[in-house]
Amino acid sequence: MSALVKGILQLTDHDDAALRGDLGPGHQLAMRIVVRVAEVMQAPRLRSITGAHIDSCLYHGTAGLDFARRLADDGATVSVPTTLNVSSLDLLHPELYRGDAETATSSRLLMAQYERMGCRPTWTCAPYQLADRPGFGDHVAWAESNAIVFANSVLGARTHRYGDFIDIAAAIVGQVPDAGLHTDEARLGQILVDVTGIPERVRELDVFYPVLGLVIGAEVGTRIPVIVGLPPTASEDQLKAIGSAGASSGSLAMFHAVGCTPEAATFDEAFGGRSPARELTVTMADIRRARDQLTTTSDAPLGVVSLGTPHYSVAQLGRLVERLAGRRVHPDVRVYVSTGRDVLAEVDQRGWGGALAEAGVQIVTDTCTYITPVMAEVQGAAITDSAKWAYYAPANLGLDVVFGSVDDCVESAVAGRIVRDETTWADG
Repeated sequence: MSALVKGILQLTDHDDAALRGDLGPGHQLAMRIVVRVAEVMQAPRLRSITGAHIDSCLYHGTAGLDFARRLADDGATVSVPTTLNVSSLDLLHPELYRGDAETATSSRLLMAQYERMGCRPTWTCAPYQLADRPGFGDHVAWAESNAIVFANSVLGARTHRYGDFIDIAAAIVGQVPDAGLHTDEARLGQILVDVTGIPERVRELDVFYPVLGLVIGAEVGTRIPVIVGLPPTASEDQLKAIGSAGASSGSLAMFHAVGCTPEAATFDEAFGGRSPARELTVTMADIRRARDQLTTTSDAPLGVVSLGTPHYSVAQLGRLVERLAGRRVHPDVRVYVSTGRDVLAEVDQRGWGGALAEAGVQIVTDTCTYITPVMAEVQGAAITDSAKWAYYAPANLGLDVVFGSVDDCVESAVAGRIVRDETTWADG
């Protein structure tokens, strides 16, 4: 090691060759980006990764397209298995797109550049639901906020919070700065979040987890919370809801849940034997207040139901099929469920896709309904079980939103009006 030293950053002969352009101009540009990020993070070295997940494939303007095209034209290809986040189009259901033709064309071009570089066209914000997800201790370069939290917290894999352009650069060079959440010290808990005062029946409900995540994200900022009081049976879907909401209301990149997540078998393990810098006790009043923040109307007629942000898992779609069994969505209401194409393939094998379509549910893949114009014109408010969707949709779509459980969403869809079970949020 140590053919080149940039400040405190030590690089290998191979890294030096990449910076000189010996591996081609595309690889050279990617290495320059990774090295500069490492210098800013004061990393002592670069660390090899086993995979990457790219957010840059979502079209935000010509700059992103120009950057990806330059990399691809210069011969850059990914050096590790690399998945792709949601795009701006649903390629499996193109008839749903309601945006302008120019944006659609640019979006397709952008998607094509990433495929040219060898990325796998997964088009999902939930790469952890794929069969070949990273294992405990694996170092990866993941973008997409909810995926970052899930990888670090639930899988015990290691990724810093990588954004657009850094993600694909890391995938090309197969390395990241050996700093931040790739290190042991940075992954230790800092803030204690105590939910033991929440009634046990509430702590077992799916709808509790996104609201808890909203509270945590708003309180902890970039620090790492350690949650005590969650049942050890908490599912991956429930834990992903914490991360998704916490990354929306704050800058959450990792959390521990004692007895639930792999680096928090005990309180002492989560904190590394240290005392918490701060203690946060969450009450039912806090939960009700956060839930109310996700709702912008109380009396508007219902126009649409949106589920699947982050993308619904096979298990979530299965529960939706069960709840709709023998019933149909009200003719005045549209229901959209976003999921990944790999999950949809398994759902179709089980015959659930047809059952959902017959009930009046529209599946959306490759994208999400709050970032891409795929929903038909909405007359009335939306109801959702996603804190992330409820957090962003009012500004992105100009819709009034009601937050509720998946049962609330299903009953509302069938009744044609907003239905919410308020007993869910009672103290007792």
